[in-house]
Amino acid sequence: MPETETQKKKYIFILVRIVVVAAGITWAVIWLSRGQRWSNLTAVFHRMNLGVFAAVLGVFVVCQLMIAFRWWLLLRTQSIFIALWPAARLHFLGLFYNNFMPGAVGGDLLRAWYVTRHTDKKFYAVLSVFVDRVIGFLGSVIIAVFFYLFFLRRQCAEAVLDIKSGLPQSFVKSKQVILWVAIIFAAVFYGLLSHSKGRLLLKNIWLFIKIRCKKLLENFKDAVVLYCRKPLAILSVFGLTFFLQLMTITGFWFLGRNLGIEVGIIYYYVFFPLSWALGAIPVSIGGAVVVEGVLAYLFIQFAGVGAEAALALVLCQRIVWMIASLPGAAIHLVGAHLPAPAGLPEDFPQS
Repeated sequence: MPETETQKKKYIFILVRIVVVAAGITWAVIWLSRGQRWSNLTAVFHRMNLGVFAAVLGVFVVCQLMIAFRWWLLLRTQSIFIALWPAARLHFLGLFYNNFMPGAVGGDLLRAWYVTRHTDKKFYAVLSVFVDRVIGFLGSVIIAVFFYLFFLRRQCAEAVLDIKSGLPQSFVKSKQVILWVAIIFAAVFYGLLSHSKGRLLLKNIWLFIKIRCKKLLENFKDAVVLYCRKPLAILSVFGLTFFLQLMTITGFWFLGRNLGIEVGIIYYYVFFPLSWALGAIPVSIGGAVVVEGVLAYLFIQFAGVGAEAALALVLCQRIVWMIASLPGAAIHLVGAHLPAPAGLPEDFPQS
């Protein structure tokens, strides 16, 4: 019975992620079908230089290799001496699962599982994956907050005032949509509360959230205890994180200019990491729709970028991510993510 309930939760989780992505794609298609938006988007893409796109893709792949190096450093901090190339293979495997696979087994969980096949220090190996993810998340938040507070605060405040002045008219235009969404949400919630199975489902969702939060807090506590013993290593890893994220964002800034988006790079240094941080919430496949929606909204509302140009930029980012993830598929197919047979070096090619 417990296994059946666990399977149900997994299926619900998968279904929610698929529904979120499908709803976002459907809305985007409907939006593009109105007026000249589709032709405008096509015109934006026609302005793009494929050489610039290839260069941005190359920069992103190099940054991913360096992120794998960051994780390798975290492993060595706990005396887990896996070779650098196997660590890179596991990183790209996780990247592929994060961006392509809708299942409940995310890239981080898969990476944590396979890294335990390479070492006897299973707890520390799994914890390193958690710490690697947290450092990336905190790096994004710190970059966004820093550049917002010191460089973009006034511009965003002025944009907020403009948005507030237009809110009454916007609410009048969309009040029916808001009302129907509220009614549907209330009806679904009341329907669940009215039936025993619905109440059980809500209870399971709450327990799932509670257990996940408790597990995250326990992992965070263990990480603080273990890794804070070596502050220089952690500072080095954070420094590398800032450099890699800024390098990646700068690449997308060049791509944005190539698409005709004439806004300062500071907007990129705030909007991109903020969208990455929000995209880390596991409500869709690889943050799809969430990252694109947040990023496009920020550029349109606060930087005055045209909707079609903003959509082209966020789609380019998603395409770069997916292309860069493809080596993970090849790694899985040839079994290169598995440890080498006994007696062979860790980076020995797998058959």
